[in-house]
Amino acid sequence: MVKVQIVVRKILWKNDLLFPAAIWLASRIFIWIAMLLVAPRLPLPGEEFWPRFGWEVFDAWDSIHYRAIAISGYEFVDDGNQHNLAFFPLFPLSIWLLMKLGLPFELAGILVNNLAFIAALYCLYFWSKEHYGLSAAQWVTAVVSCYPSSMFTGVIYTEGLYLFLSTAALRAFDQKQYRWTALWGAMATATRPTGMALIPALAIAAWKERRPPIAYIAAFATAIGILLFSLYCAIYFDNPLAFIQAQRGWRPTLGFDWQGWLNMFMQIAVGTKNWQYGWVHNQSGGIKDPWYPLLVGVIVSSCYVLWRFRKHSLFGKLVYGFYALVLLLLVLANEQWVNNLLNIVMVLGGGYVLWHLHRQLTPVTVIYGFCGIGLLLASGGTISLSRLAYGIVPLSVAIGVLLSRHQRQGYLILGFFVTLLAKIAVGFAQEHWVG
Repeated sequence: MVKVQIVVRKILWKNDLLFPAAIWLASRIFIWIAMLLVAPRLPLPGEEFWPRFGWEVFDAWDSIHYRAIAISGYEFVDDGNQHNLAFFPLFPLSIWLLMKLGLPFELAGILVNNLAFIAALYCLYFWSKEHYGLSAAQWVTAVVSCYPSSMFTGVIYTEGLYLFLSTAALRAFDQKQYRWTALWGAMATATRPTGMALIPALAIAAWKERRPPIAYIAAFATAIGILLFSLYCAIYFDNPLAFIQAQRGWRPTLGFDWQGWLNMFMQIAVGTKNWQYGWVHNQSGGIKDPWYPLLVGVIVSSCYVLWRFRKHSLFGKLVYGFYALVLLLLVLANEQWVNNLLNIVMVLGGGYVLWHLHRQLTPVTVIYGFCGIGLLLASGGTISLSRLAYGIVPLSVAIGVLLSRHQRQGYLILGFFVTLLAKIAVGFAQEHWVG
């Protein structure tokens, strides 16, 4: 009997080691095929597109600023324009260290992001397994790997590194390992602005769970990363808050951007052309794209039919037909519409699932999730909301735990995610703005 238990434990441990690595490798291969093989064979409409097969396909948009920081350092003038001081230092510093070893910028950036992401998956997998069980851990790992914004963990962006550091800090806090909490948390606050949400989240969780004083010390010690960045700004730019002022070039105002959210909702509800050219600009007061409201009507009607026949024997076939229709529409949709949809799904949908399961998740998971959402909503813009919300790992944890209890629907939702992941990967390779 003892030998059988030992064998079972070895098998389970082997599966624990293989599952995160397997899903990491599968997601990397999927993203890289979409970017390196598919995208070059899909010409851009109205202009020539030269196929590319090389490191440069992973180097676009924000990665241009990380390149400048790693090679030339920070630059900033308080003139309201966009400056690279808005990007936090740990990621470009990591790239700089690898470049000192002789690696080119592209390879160094890809290595840092992708290796940090596999570390994040392992940390997330074991953290979820400790609290929610094996099935939930697998689903959480799958959600983080397949969600469309996981494309940014494969290119030269900070997603992989921040996911690892923030997840490691949260797991260490749940395990009462306060030194590691302070270390990982400090590194997270030096990686992304959303890392600042860790500071109040850990302190509130310590108070809620009546932790000892060392827990509060660890919570506030996570601010060391951002304090060091502030010290750097004070030394080189004579302004310890220069990195905050630099954010104004990217998000001109602070506070809830109700106009941006209204635009997102209306573009999804009535279509971009109908909203922008019909209601916003009031050019003719008519409908510019009659197909869009027709398709919305079909989807709404299909939802009613699914609800009406939910107990009928044909329900399964109707569900698959409905999902096939939606997948087709997602493939045909433009990048702006997809970005708006993902913003709402991850911020509002993820927030709802987090609240729905708040009694079943650890307190620090729930508190950090809502602190992160609050920080995003108060940031003064809607640009890249889905990508930034993806970096708030409790949202993915909540979605994964929910899907583990409704696995049939979960596989269909993962199908949605993978479809949009491919679309975003192709768009990024073609240098479209995809968040």
